[in-house]
Amino acid sequence: MTPGTKAPLKPAARKKPRQARSQARVNRILDVAEKLLITEGYNATTTQAIATQAEVPIGSLYQFFPDKNAIVGALAERYNEQMYALFLQLHASEAKNLSLKDYVDRIVDSFDQFLKTHPGYLAILMPLQGLPELAEIDAENDDRLIQGYIEYFQDRYPGQTAETYEAIAFVIVKGIGTLLWFTFGQTDLAQTRLVQETKKLMLSYLSNYFEDNRPLARINPL
Repeated sequence: MTPGTKAPLKPAARKKPRQARSQARVNRILDVAEKLLITEGYNATTTQAIATQAEVPIGSLYQFFPDKNAIVGALAERYNEQMYALFLQLHASEAKNLSLKDYVDRIVDSFDQFLKTHPGYLAILMPLQGLPELAEIDAENDDRLIQGYIEYFQDRYPGQTAETYEAIAFVIVKGIGTLLWFTFGQTDLAQTRLVQETKKLMLSYLSNYFEDNRPLARINPL
């Protein structure tokens, strides 16, 4: 759910951890990098500082991350996996019993809370949207979110064309997602207002296609 991406260049390949111990080391590197990137910023954060605070040899860091941009890319992948897990949770079977308004409230509030509980997602990634390491990662995440919305709306509100569902999902991911990005750096009052306006916009938009705002009636099997 990012404002936009540029055509990706070929990023530096990184070694994937195969053992639990190696994965724990990678997680430690990413945790430290996240904290440094939030507090110090991208330019002031070095791979040496990350390795030192993570208590790993610099050579070990380079085994998994050839450069700082690869670390940022890995952080983006981790954020996106967490975001997608949230998306799946929000679209569990009970979501089909929500009214359109309740569904919109649930989606916007949950992703707003995600951004608040993952400060690095915006603090790190927003200033670095030009990085080629992020372009392909963001595009892949947006694509699977779009597909998820398509499948949900097709099932919950049948009757539209495939192209319409695709357009709706695209607008939700690219448009509504971008509005939530822009809550970053706002005052608490401004953030709250922007979230409320985002809900109004999303509900008004979806209501053009899905008119029934009432929960679906439960049908008991015979």
